[in-house]
Order: sequence, then structure tokens, then C-alpha cells
Amino acid sequence: MSETLDRIASELGGHLKALGLTLATAESCTGGWVAKVITDVPGSSAWFDRGYVTYSFKAKVEMLGVSAQTLDAEGAVSEAVAREMVLGALAHSRASVALAVSGIAGPDGGTADKPVGTVWFAWARAGTGDAQIWTQCFQFAGNREEVRHQSVRVGLERLRELLTQAPPTGV
Repeated sequence: MSETLDRIASELGGHLKALGLTLATAESCTGGWVAKVITDVPGSSAWFDRGYVTYSFKAKVEMLGVSAQTLDAEGAVSEAVAREMVLGALAHSRASVALAVSGIAGPDGGTADKPVGTVWFAWARAGTGDAQIWTQCFQFAGNREEVRHQSVRVGLERLRELLTQAPPTGV
């Protein structure tokens, strides 16, 4: 049986707190679900700074500083936009770690290149120089609710994994 979202969030919070780190989220297709799961954890104010729900192109530009040119050229569901979202979450918060998610939950909106279920993630950790960034694309199956749930799970699980690894050189 798979772990519950609250257990994953609670363990993630334990890692963040132990490392003295704080988290910000930048969400599109999940609509704030990641932040909701995080703030369901008692004491999360010790390690969660803020969450951005940037569903529209305009919100991504205004709240996170995502480039309108990147959005026009790549589309909201792209590695480039996920990277800019996660960097914007770090830049516009007091957090030292950030998670960004942008995808197509469906049932409409998919294309041949980006079918329903396509979700891009970016995770970043601020360092002494540039932030260390990880990105990954997933293709989830299921209905809208299932795609969104899988997105929340993967975003949190992968961040937990990244925090338990040794930080890269220079970070």
C-alpha cells in the first residue's frame, strides 16, 4: 500500500526542519493542493513559508516573474516554465527550497505533443551561488483528480528524496 499524502508531507517537514530549511511552492495544475497537504501538518509554519497558485499565464508572470516570451515559446507545461516558476518561488519568498508543478490535468487541453497527464516538475535549493535545480516530466494516467493527486504525491516524494541526498558540490 502506498504512503498517504499526510505521511509524506509530515516526513518532508521533518527533513526540512532538521536541515533548517523552509519551503515555498509554485503550483498550476494542482491548484494549491500541495500547499494544502503541507499546511495540514501540525507545526508546518516552522518550515513552510508560502505557496503561489499561478494557474494563468498572467499569474505566472506577475507573481513569479516567469518570462512571457518563455510562456509563448514553450507553453505553460514545459521544462523551461517549471524552472522559471521554481526560481521565482525562491526569489519572491524567504524560502531556501522550492517546488513547482505545471501540467495538463484534463479532461481537455492536451495535444499530440503534450497529452493530458503531462506534468512538469522543478525543485530548487538555494545555495551560496546559483540555486541547484532538478526537473522532471511525468506522464500520468487517469482522470483529472487522479492526475492531480499523482502530481501532489510525486512533487512531495521527490523533494523528500532530494533532501535526503547529499547536497551537490557548491551548494
